[in-house]
Order: sequence, then C-alpha cells, then structure tokens
Amino acid sequence: MKRRRRFTARRAAVNRGGKPAKSARKPDDQPQTPPAPPKADAEKSIMASKELAEVRKKIDKLDRKLVSLLNERASLVVKVGEAKRAAGLPIYAPHREAEVLDKAIRSNTGPLPNRALEGVYRELMSGSFVLQQPLRIGYLGPPGSYSHMAAVKHFGGSVEFEDLHEIGGVFTEVQRGHVNYGLVPIENSTGGGIIETLDAFMSAQDDISICSEVLIAVHHSLLANCPPKSVRRIHSKPEVFSQCRTWLATQYPQAELIPAASSSRAVKTAADEAKTALSIGAEPASAAIGSELAGQIYGLKTLFAKIEDNPNNITRFCVISRQRSQRTGDDKTSMMFNTVDKPGALVSVLQVFDRAGINLSHIDKRPSGRVNWSYTFFIDAAGHRDDPAMKSAIDEAAAHCRQLHVLGSYPRAKRIL
Repeated sequence: MKRRRRFTARRAAVNRGGKPAKSARKPDDQPQTPPAPPKADAEKSIMASKELAEVRKKIDKLDRKLVSLLNERASLVVKVGEAKRAAGLPIYAPHREAEVLDKAIRSNTGPLPNRALEGVYRELMSGSFVLQQPLRIGYLGPPGSYSHMAAVKHFGGSVEFEDLHEIGGVFTEVQRGHVNYGLVPIENSTGGGIIETLDAFMSAQDDISICSEVLIAVHHSLLANCPPKSVRRIHSKPEVFSQCRTWLATQYPQAELIPAASSSRAVKTAADEAKTALSIGAEPASAAIGSELAGQIYGLKTLFAKIEDNPNNITRFCVISRQRSQRTGDDKTSMMFNTVDKPGALVSVLQVFDRAGINLSHIDKRPSGRVNWSYTFFIDAAGHRDDPAMKSAIDEAAAHCRQLHVLGSYPRAKRIL
C-alpha cells in the first residue's frame, strides 16, 4: 500500500505540473560529455606536429637549393644553345636525351621511382629547349588524341604543339620546315602497322628521317552522352576498332562503326552529334572510342573504360625530322625496300641480316602503289646505320632490291611512357 501511494502521489504531482523526482540514471537523449583524451595521446600529438614542422622546414630548405641548382643548370643550357646555333647543330638531340635519362636513372637510389624521375627530367629538358630555341611539334590531332598525349609525354609541356589534322599533314609540315619535328604512330602491339604512316613514308622517303621513337601505353574508352543501350553509332580510327574488335563484337554487334581520321576527331564528332540530337528533342545515339582525356575536352562521359582486347596495348610512335640521330650504342634502324622480281628475293634480303648477326625486330608490307601485287617492305633492325656490320649489310641487301631506303637510325626506346 505504501508503494502504491508513493506512485499515485508522483503521478498526481505530474498532472498538477510538478516535476517527478530525478532518477539516478540519465535519460538516453541527454548529451554526453566526451572523455578528455589521455594525457599521453595529447603529448604524442604535440610531438608529431613538432616533428612534422621540422621535416617541412628541411623540405623547404632543399627546395630552395633545388631551384638554385636548376637555374645554375639552365644557365649552362643557354651556353649549349649558343654553341649549337653557332655550329648549326639541331637543338633536339635524341642521343643526348637518351644519355641524360640513362645516367639519371642509373644514379637513382630511391625512394623516388624511376618513372617519376624520368618525368621530372623530361620536363626539365622541355624547359631547356625553350631557353635554347623554341620548338614546334606537329602531331595528329585534334587535342586529346593519343598522338597529342605521346607528344606531350615525350617533349614535355614547355614546347609548342601544332594540330596538323592528318598524318600526311605532319610529314608535309616537317618537310616544309613549318614545324621542327613531327610525331606519328607507326605500329600498335595489337593492330600492327599504321597504314597512313607507312604510306606517308613511301611518299616522303627522301626528305624525312626517323630520329626517335616513343612507346605509349594506350587504353581505350567508350565515350557518349547517352545510356549504353542507346548507342547505335560508334566513331573512331580504324586501327582503334581493330584493337577493340572482340569487345565490340560482344557488346555492340549491331552498332555502325564509322571511321575517323583520329580518335580525338571521332570524340569531337560524337559530341557534336549528341548536341544536335538534344537540340531537336531527340535522344543521342552516337558514341566514340578514344582517350578519357578527349572525353573531358569535348564533353563526353565515359560509359566503359579500358575496352581494348589486349590490356597491355602499346602504340609505338616515331619522331620525324630533317636531321639524323647519332649513335648511342643501343639503337634501331628502320628501312623500306622493294625486292627485284625473282624467286626468293625477299629471303635473300633477310638472309643478309641473318649472316651479319643483326636482329630484325619488325617486318611489315604495303602495296607499292605502282604495280599490282608488288610490295614495299618495312623492317626494323637492331643497330645504327653507321655501325660497320649494319653498313655492310645494308649495302649487300640493296643488291637484291629495286630500291632500299634507310628511314632512320635512332635510340631504342627503353621505357613505356
């Protein structure tokens, strides 16, 4: 009875607006005061902040030294440029570039990765070009193409780049001296030789020389501004279609594949078609295969990334110019030739290099364009045209050919950019 009376009294007090007695346990919704951090943790935090500040001071001090050393190096680069101009030597020297990069990487003890160190030196050399003489580099555009990416990775961001629209145009502008160097794709690890480049070499063989090569890892993306199921037309370069053949046959067997002069031009075309469709109230149905960079430039979304059939897809580019590269001791020589019309003529040419102990790393062919069923062959051989063994083999092989032309000797690319 006493317990019941206490409960009734408590309820009556609440009904009259009074407050019940406080419970010993706090309600769940009452804010909790966070416990103070242990003294040891607070001390560790203070020590870590002091240590971080000291390390940053050391980094700042090193940065000042680096800037001073880089400018000291730049003053020497200016003198090199003056000497080159006085002697009529080219500013871009692939053999010297290869030497500088190799020395830097050999001296690297870490923890900076070799790839990062090479990137630093390429930009450093790019700035050096500007101090010696501004360079203009022609490439197959528009911006965002794989040729554009390769040109920037190889020459750095301090030189001028010129979009020349077609591979043939790159050759023409180098011949005319309107650009100092051109960069063109010549071979893909999946699709083989690049037809337009091989044909251009056949037309410009006497005025153009390969002075360097560049290897780029290439990843293709399907880009569009519509849902994947709405894609009915896909634009890209023919070689790109061949590198994504299996994926396209599986995902878009009914789509119309429309060839373009370059992958970035294909992306621009697909973006323009999407805008036109939206302007008339229709759903876009155009897509393109190209780089994600091109998609960002021209405003297309990435529907599917890395659609190439070979995940280790690499494209080899050539730097073309009106100059020859000097020997480095680790070089390649590219040649093109037409054999005489007799049985075993091609075998005879290849056997010459075999007997000389010269490795042929690549062989390709294109119709000569002069006589039906007559072909021009392209080969890459290990070594420089000025090596005694190579020079002798070229002379001997020429005896089995209607025409043999050395496209260039240049440092072998050792790293994939």
